[in-house]
Amino acid sequence: MEEVSRPVNPPPSDSTETTPDVGWTPIAEEAARAARLLHPERTLPRPGRRRVMTVANQKGGVGKTTSTVNLAAALAVHGLKTLVVDLDPQGNASTALDVDHRSGTPSIYEVLIGEVTLAEAAQPTEQSPNLFCVPATIDLAGAEIELVSMASRESRLKEAISSEILNEIGVDYVFIDCPPSLGLLTVNAMVAAQEVLIPIQCEYYALEGLGQLLSNIELVQQHLNRELRVSTILLTMYDGRTKLADQVTNEVRNHFGDTVLKTVIPRSVKVSEAPGYGQTVLAYDPGSRGALSYVDAAKEIAERGALMDEHGAQIEKGSST
Repeated sequence: MEEVSRPVNPPPSDSTETTPDVGWTPIAEEAARAARLLHPERTLPRPGRRRVMTVANQKGGVGKTTSTVNLAAALAVHGLKTLVVDLDPQGNASTALDVDHRSGTPSIYEVLIGEVTLAEAAQPTEQSPNLFCVPATIDLAGAEIELVSMASRESRLKEAISSEILNEIGVDYVFIDCPPSLGLLTVNAMVAAQEVLIPIQCEYYALEGLGQLLSNIELVQQHLNRELRVSTILLTMYDGRTKLADQVTNEVRNHFGDTVLKTVIPRSVKVSEAPGYGQTVLAYDPGSRGALSYVDAAKEIAERGALMDEHGAQIEKGSST
């Protein structure tokens, strides 16, 4: 049987090698990791241009919303102003960031139908002063039906996320959390963004339905948004105890190449528990493997963003700008 290489997450870049002393304990080590995460010594580089990223996968349970809020929180903790747009009627991203999303709250629904601006609906979060969220309320559940009869129905979100509005908010990154479907809300997200981030879980059915998603992205590219591209693939729910996880990881890397982040997100109880407390895993347990993995993934995303020119093209390392 062909051997498979086991992915290893890179160590946090600001970690230093320490020699255990008399006072060393596993709890003390985790506390030190948490302190480094919550109070980083350096900020991450700003992107060459503002990045608007749609996080999409019509398959449910792949860590889409979890990845959205934790990547956004990690970038925010490291000095980058970040906005999460919750475009899923379930409102899970709003719950994880602990922002008000009761019916009647200014939300992405009112933004789509033109009643409020994105800046008016954006709420600050307690996770970080750099992290904002446009919540989703239950009103969004019927939005797809309402949008069908509206003019420019595929471009409602793009019109709302204009450069002028984003300049007013002053964000470096925008993450749009899509519903687990390929309906009109997801199409709006793809038309509004320049990039698609696809979370793929390291499970047996990992690539099931991915072809349909890529076909839809291609259709949007051809007819509605020529700038759109799949820029990032994040492997989630990795279980190092199974050969299957390694096989799926290798298959995805062989197929998508450098689009796949080096960092993989491990299966983690802490990551699953955090939304129940209205927190990201970075706030819930900053010393955990899950939190550190999301920070490493965010660093990769930021470093790639810093190598983009104002048109979004990749600049080769070592070349003059």
